Amino acid sequence: MITSRKLALVRRPSPRLAEGIVTHIDRVPVDVALAERQWGAYVGALHGAGWETIEVPPAPDCPDSAFVEDTMVVYRNVAVIARPGADERKPETADAERAVEELGYSINRIRPPGTLDGGDVLKVAGPDGNDVIYVGRGGRTNGEGIRQLRAILEPIGATVVAVPLTKVLHLKTAITALPDGTIIGYPPSIDDPSLFPRFLAVPEESGSHVVLLGGAKLLISSDCPQTAALLADLGYEPVVVDISEYIKLEGCVTCLSVRLRGLPAP
Repeated sequence: MITSRKLALVRRPSPRLAEGIVTHIDRVPVDVALAERQWGAYVGALHGAGWETIEVPPAPDCPDSAFVEDTMVVYRNVAVIARPGADERKPETADAERAVEELGYSINRIRPPGTLDGGDVLKVAGPDGNDVIYVGRGGRTNGEGIRQLRAILEPIGATVVAVPLTKVLHLKTAITALPDGTIIGYPPSIDDPSLFPRFLAVPEESGSHVVLLGGAKLLISSDCPQTAALLADLGYEPVVVDISEYIKLEGCVTCLSVRLRGLPAP
């Protein structure tokens, strides 16, 4: 039995957040105190849109641990626990796994030599129930990780599509999807937009990143006002949050939570 409860996993930022890994951008100073306030406002925005949150225990020795999305991929009643491509991040998954196991999810894991970060995985619901899961093949997710994810998820209704990724850290740094399945992205960040059947270019890099909050509501960063205006003109309701300190670490609005829909009933 599946419930309609909307719940998200979140994780408080580490006091060592400023030491987080950067790959495709230059390192700049991070204001950790401001980042903590921004995290609180982000969680507040989820609550304001009707989401409950569960806090995964903090991981103070893991600078990137606030980016909890990277710990797993959740599809239907299955949680696939990631095997992060950066060795420093591998300890982040254990407590996140316990959180979804306690919620009743069936647990699968990416195993060596596979690597996979949750931020490389974009789920797009198909109107006919044939869901598409795009997976970025880049610096954090390898071919073996994609093969394992495909073997786990395709038997339960998903089509897994691998996407070459060379210009940004994670796939969801380049693209996300609107509620109708249209892929949105900033063209300079994308290797090949023709891979997506419906694609909408946005004018700002951070405009590529939205979280579907339900109905017409889209969580979006405050540093892309032109994109927010574009989406509002298309009938959506942008919910704007400031995540400037996480953007300095190649983070975006998707990274700071794992959104759970269709929870297994207790």
